[in-house]
Amino acid sequence: MGARLQHRPMRWRLHTHPVHLVLSLVAVAAALGMPFLRVAANRLVSGEPVFLGAMLHGPAGVWAMLLLALLMLLVLSSLLPPTKAALWLHTAMALALMLGTVALAGLHAGQVALTLPAYARTSMGGAWWMLVILAWLAVLNAVQRLQLGHAVRSCLFLAWGAAIAGLLLSGWCKDLSIMQEYANRSEGLWEATLQHLRMVLLSMLAALLIGVPLGWWAYRARAARQALFPVLNVVQTIPSIALFGLLMAPLALLAVQFPVLAKAGLSGVGLLPGVIALTLYALLPVVRGAVAGLEHVPSSVRNAARGMGMSQAQVFTQVELPLALPVLLAGVRTAAVQAVGLASVTALIGAGGLGAIMFEGLFSGAQDLVLLGVLPIALLAALTDALFKLLVRLAQPAQP
Repeated sequence: MGARLQHRPMRWRLHTHPVHLVLSLVAVAAALGMPFLRVAANRLVSGEPVFLGAMLHGPAGVWAMLLLALLMLLVLSSLLPPTKAALWLHTAMALALMLGTVALAGLHAGQVALTLPAYARTSMGGAWWMLVILAWLAVLNAVQRLQLGHAVRSCLFLAWGAAIAGLLLSGWCKDLSIMQEYANRSEGLWEATLQHLRMVLLSMLAALLIGVPLGWWAYRARAARQALFPVLNVVQTIPSIALFGLLMAPLALLAVQFPVLAKAGLSGVGLLPGVIALTLYALLPVVRGAVAGLEHVPSSVRNAARGMGMSQAQVFTQVELPLALPVLLAGVRTAAVQAVGLASVTALIGAGGLGAIMFEGLFSGAQDLVLLGVLPIALLAALTDALFKLLVRLAQPAQP
């Protein structure tokens, strides 16, 4: 009996990556349903919304069409099977979308500057921010799935950052409100950034000098650990503004009682109280990191070091600390990123930094001035996190 030929219906399966697809569809919805830009008569009012669809009929219509085309390509690339080629295509589309979003905003702001008075402002709208954030999340997800090495990942992000920096430095976006704020305050912004970094570096140095010995003590003595961690936990729960207020009175009293301290810069307001507060906040992750790192050192290694005649101090500095360094740096990483953010609040007690620009914008109702202070803080936090990730990687012991 001959074999019967069975006809089976062809089934089409749509290969998608759900995260990419959801991010892409939300980006399309944001681009079509939210204002892309806002044009205001001056820096203190919110302005009128400008939608991406309306820009199709204006002078920047070609660029708006290109941006919508990139959005469609981003959606289509998320429908492909999750191969390496598809992930690279999705990454390229997302990076191009961010670059195109910045370029279109700058172009439209330039057109507005030709038709409206000099004090008119063009600010980024909700769709602009949504597109940038969602595209960035799509890039991070694709890069993680590609499992790129640290060097390749760094080169990719540096190349994209160089493209954005070139776009900004070329003057393409000079008519955007935030760039106008930067042009008016460029010198003050760099001074505030250096002041911000100085606070973070001083507080982290003090936290390391205090926290590492405390961590060693807590590791060696259980009673010390039981007494130390509750205190550090309580410090972490105190709101930053409240801690600044608690420090102001005793520091001002010390300055009055001891004029030498006042001449050295100690007072209830200024840089030193901010550094002290940041140091107190940084102690818990540093001490925890030190204790956890020391606990991961094998006891056999310690015994071998003692058998070689090393003193307790030599065992700690030459054996325990190098082996505990990766875990310790992970704790320092948490403390450093936290310090970058909290340093902005020290502006309320006269410590300066980027927080001073941020609060000036808040108090005057200038949204783009707020962004001028906030965006460098976010960038510094990201760079600090990336730097400590690299240090943790370098501190890992070499595999035999």
